[in-house]
Amino acid sequence: MSTDATPAPPQPSVERLAPDDPHLSFDGIAGWSGEGGTDGLLPLRMPPERLGATLSANLARLARTTAGVRFALRTDAASIELEVDNGTGGSPLDVRVDGLLAHRWTGGPGRHRITFALPAGGARPAEVEVWLPHLDATRIASVSLSGHRSPPLPVDRPGVRWVVYGSSIVHCMFAAGPSETWPALVAAGRGWRLRNLGLAGEAYLDPALARTIRDTSADLITLELGINAYIRGGFTARTWGPAVCGFVETVRDGHPDTPVVVLTSLAAPGREQAVNEAGMTLVETRAATSEAVRVLQRLGDRALHLVDGLTVVTVEEAGRVYADGLHPAAEGEYVLADRIGAALEKIPLS
Repeated sequence: MSTDATPAPPQPSVERLAPDDPHLSFDGIAGWSGEGGTDGLLPLRMPPERLGATLSANLARLARTTAGVRFALRTDAASIELEVDNGTGGSPLDVRVDGLLAHRWTGGPGRHRITFALPAGGARPAEVEVWLPHLDATRIASVSLSGHRSPPLPVDRPGVRWVVYGSSIVHCMFAAGPSETWPALVAAGRGWRLRNLGLAGEAYLDPALARTIRDTSADLITLELGINAYIRGGFTARTWGPAVCGFVETVRDGHPDTPVVVLTSLAAPGREQAVNEAGMTLVETRAATSEAVRVLQRLGDRALHLVDGLTVVTVEEAGRVYADGLHPAAEGEYVLADRIGAALEKIPLS
């Protein structure tokens, strides 16, 4: 009598992964924080040791939001479950499968255990990408996969490493979801790896941010500069241009040949000719930013490029693009993605 037996097919299983498990490919982070008194880890966009040097509690709070932070894995699981602490619940969480938005969760603040069915239903491996809320500090306790027969695999992410710094224009206050901010759209459309350093209301050329960018691996760097400095009157005509030069040159210390693109302020109707507390108009602030770039170019920086914000959004069309006269509406994020993306595509990458 034969003793041969046909092996039983593998059975669906449940696997629970810690947020820093190597099967999860994270982009957009500098590290992890276990502080806060709750379970789970907070992915950090900025090294925590840099935050103290800003001397700004508000900037430190904003730096802990998870703008541009996402992880991916390849799995044949039928569902994925996330255990998260969603902070204030100010923005949604997106799940994309094979590049398409499959789920958008808007469950509000606090601790949640949420399950998403995966469209393939376990029939085939799919690339699953989770974008964390971009306006919240979202902690992850666990990621669980159910109904999978093959082990999950990390997603190898070759491609351009893109760092983008700026104000609420980069933080994207009115985007429909974290995967539909203009930086996310630009990156996804080109296969780039995004590191979003947008800080709403706090883009003041802090040396700590310049050093963070200096020390971050990058193939392309975009700096959106001017609108916060103008609105808050933090710089005069004497100090703004030199501050721009100093910020760029600090970045250059770590990226001597990396293309750096300075994007000046987009149109802001009602503010263009209004004089701020420091005696500058937005037109003058934009012109000083442009002149700082030209000075550095004349000094030999051939990898420094300038994009005029008025070519991205003009005064005449701002009413159709913005939600509130300053920040792009959800549909406006697509306008910025198309126009800024097209401008960046013209930049030669080393």
